[in-house]
Amino acid sequence: MARRCTVEICVLLSLFYFSLPVSTNNIEDKAGQFFSSGHTNNWAVLVCTSRFWFNYRHVANTLSVYRSVKRLGIPDSRIVLMLADDMACNHRNPKPATVFSHKNMELNVYGDDVEVDYRGYEVTVENFLRVLTGRLPPSTPRSKRLLSDDRSNILIYLTGHGGNGFLKFQDSEEISNVELADAFEQMWQKRRYNELLFIIDTCQGASMYERFYSPNLMALASSQVGEDSLSHQPDLAIGVHLMDRYTFYLLEFLEDIHPSSPTTMNQLFKVCPKSQCVSTPGHRTDLFRRDPGSVLITDFFGSVRKVEITMETINLTHPMEHVQEKLLSEDQQRESQSYVDQLPVSGIIHQKPKQRDWHPPDGFILGLWTLILMVFFKTYGIKHLKHIF
Repeated sequence: MARRCTVEICVLLSLFYFSLPVSTNNIEDKAGQFFSSGHTNNWAVLVCTSRFWFNYRHVANTLSVYRSVKRLGIPDSRIVLMLADDMACNHRNPKPATVFSHKNMELNVYGDDVEVDYRGYEVTVENFLRVLTGRLPPSTPRSKRLLSDDRSNILIYLTGHGGNGFLKFQDSEEISNVELADAFEQMWQKRRYNELLFIIDTCQGASMYERFYSPNLMALASSQVGEDSLSHQPDLAIGVHLMDRYTFYLLEFLEDIHPSSPTTMNQLFKVCPKSQCVSTPGHRTDLFRRDPGSVLITDFFGSVRKVEITMETINLTHPMEHVQEKLLSEDQQRESQSYVDQLPVSGIIHQKPKQRDWHPPDGFILGLWTLILMVFFKTYGIKHLKHIF
């Protein structure tokens, strides 16, 4: 009996001994993944290049990405938002001061706290390239500058109308894939980024990253060369499509991401298969130094968390009532400046549209008057027509 107990104890000790290195290695792997990026700050440049009401979806695309990166922690001070048109204040908008990304009209991506840095005719190829390369006049305010450095991870999102090797700005000019590649090379030479994620939602979008040659750059596109990037979510009340397919499913994917999410870029590559997008999304990772499978989504869509270092001893065994009271008082002071959370897309994406008020179909009133006149003529004849007029 004693021998049997000794054998069981040895087995348990051996299992415990071999499990320690495994758990230690897992912790080290997670810590290495967390610090592998080496960036200390995040920036985002979000650009809608299209004007006119029928391009409503391009503004909604950009504002949807803007909403997601703000929710994940990137502040307005580190977001450069460029909108070529103001759909929220367009006279055709049946609901002024709103831009919706879903046909149920329950997710207003315009919100109450949108800070547009470049609007209308300010959205040009020249201004976009100046923002990227930092070649701006001294009088340009900080809110219109990309103040990144060699420890910055930058997200660049573009949407609009394009073709093989170009993207149109305002239907009056265009930027080529060569110009864009050279701008990114200038950024690298001037140490303006650590890692860069480029996303474009346009027709033949993959042609825009074919000429890239700068290091530490990853690119995604909504369609391959020769393919169109299709729209999504038509709305009869507004008369236009609300979003493009690729950005719609990208937004749905980002709704499940939180600041500490372990989701990697490999999962982002599968966000919109051809069965959903109709076009074939593409990506390019050969210039990127890290394995995309170890790159967190929050390395680009989120923000580096601030850590407060203190030399004071904190007792974690008892309730920290004084700390909680202090936090509550601070929250009450900032209550007037807090943002209102909007409904998540994942909660409303499958809801049925609201029933609208009934309106008579086209031609109904005209047909009714025709019927009344026919009955009158048949009953009284044309000689009594003078009693009507």
